[in-house]
Amino acid sequence: MCAKIVQITKAKAEQTKSQKEFNRLVQKIDTLEKSIVEYRETMTKLQQRAATELVPLREQYFEQRAQLVQRFDRAYESSFYKKNEKKKLAYLIQDIALELIEVGRMEELKPIYDKYSQGGSYDDILEEAKQEEAERLKSLFSVLGVDLGDDFDLNDPEKIQERLHQKMAEQQEDFETQQNQWKQQRTQRPKTQKQLDREAKKELEIRTGTKAVRTIYLDLVKAFHPDRETDEAEKARKTEIMQRVTQAYEKNDLMALLRLQLEFERIDQSHIESLAETHLKYYNKILREQTKELEMEYEDLQFQAQAISGQAAYMISNPFGLEFAFNQQVSEYKKTVKHLKKDLKDLQNDEVVRAFLKSYTIPKNDGFEFLY
Repeated sequence: MCAKIVQITKAKAEQTKSQKEFNRLVQKIDTLEKSIVEYRETMTKLQQRAATELVPLREQYFEQRAQLVQRFDRAYESSFYKKNEKKKLAYLIQDIALELIEVGRMEELKPIYDKYSQGGSYDDILEEAKQEEAERLKSLFSVLGVDLGDDFDLNDPEKIQERLHQKMAEQQEDFETQQNQWKQQRTQRPKTQKQLDREAKKELEIRTGTKAVRTIYLDLVKAFHPDRETDEAEKARKTEIMQRVTQAYEKNDLMALLRLQLEFERIDQSHIESLAETHLKYYNKILREQTKELEMEYEDLQFQAQAISGQAAYMISNPFGLEFAFNQQVSEYKKTVKHLKKDLKDLQNDEVVRAFLKSYTIPKNDGFEFLY
């Protein structure tokens, strides 16, 4: 059964400001909840498709690129090519092999990379880069007051995280100590009437908001608690309803509780229409908080999708965009693999390789030096 949308249905011109805000928040929550469900379903579907469509294409792509490296390596060893052509071949071999090792995890290409590398073996360069990164992190954390120690290992993220958490906990403790001292100093000073009124108002809002949610909860508990039910089928039905009620109450989900009341006819539309302004005010406060939580949940889903797909945030801001970006990625891989297969076939001919090298230019400012 679809959840009923809780709305004040009287003409908009007759609605109070609180009633208009109530309707706006209800509609926004309903839209966000549907969007989150749809986005999750789309992510799950695309993860399944990735395993059967995208991953095999990526594997084909990397394999074709690896064959291209091997073809260029054979060409480099041939006496057919001139020095300038071999310079370009060496650059291409090193560049493509590096991509395949780091992105395609094809460590079997390390010997070919090392053969053309000007700065040492891949493992040596990687180790040097790690040491530089370690020193950079030590300097950075030193500024933050975190001592990583001499046994610091860049490959041990758990240890780094542990040190950071330790420092953050210490800083938080210092901050709380200062805050408590500041509060003690303030409490020693007499409060103005304005401060007293503000605190009383805030306490009333919290108490009233909590009471409003609890009142709905208790009404549903009274109607659907299964303990005294003798009929087993009805007991099972009420147990399922109470699970939904308890879950909504624990989340302070006012909207879900109101929907349950409407769904099981504990209230009718006239009850919604006649909600007092004071109740609406506190309802709206709870609904605003719920809206922010749902917005954060939706943004978190989008962030996860962006991290997995590598797509720009604007492209995957909704389920349609997410699926479109995936389909586009699959299509591009298919085209690339098809072109690679054709290129590999053509490049078996030395004259075709030479024609390609003639039109190819090593990127400027790359720092590549031909050492052979």
